[in-house]
Amino acid sequence: MQRLSQRELEGLSANATVLESDGLGPKVLKLADGSFLKLFRKRPRLSSETLRPYARRFADNASTLKHLGFISPEIIRVYALPGPVNATAVHYRPLPGETLRQTLGEGSTEQRRALVKQFGELLAKLHETGVYFRSVHLGNVLVLPDGQLGLIDLADMRIGRFALSLGKRRRNLKHMRRYAEDSHWLFEEHRGALRDGYARLAAKKAQQLFPD
Repeated sequence: MQRLSQRELEGLSANATVLESDGLGPKVLKLADGSFLKLFRKRPRLSSETLRPYARRFADNASTLKHLGFISPEIIRVYALPGPVNATAVHYRPLPGETLRQTLGEGSTEQRRALVKQFGELLAKLHETGVYFRSVHLGNVLVLPDGQLGLIDLADMRIGRFALSLGKRRRNLKHMRRYAEDSHWLFEEHRGALRDGYARLAAKKAQQLFPD
């Protein structure tokens, strides 16, 4: 992890566009060269973030996902930012494309069905390879120009050596039901497509997640 001075940070972020922010300031910057800088501010209490900052998790997860055969952003560098709050940042090249949520909203019924089935395959592959993407939803999956699906917003993820238990798979599915639009497309309008895609790559015992 490279520590940046205030001058280096200002130089890196010169002419940047703020894409996301909160009450504490910018969260995601689009830099002049088109790359992204995602900032993480450390929580005041002692937590696992003290030992493994979220910027490092993001970068490590991106690397591991590529090794497992998934598409994720290209990491440029991880930074420790100046100031007393121990903030960190990850600098990366973003994936091209639109979110799966956007693409489903613009597509026909047949296009949505095909995309939901493809997402079911992606979800099964994540679960079978031990990836627990806790905040997975249709806004952090991208449809790339070539039609493949890529993953973004990677800090909230654990990657183990074994396939996920049925309990963790159920929790993952439950999380997606929190978003009304996602829930409608995945579990109502195209539930059969999600089930069929998931069943294509998931172990037989896991297919009980989608009973007829």
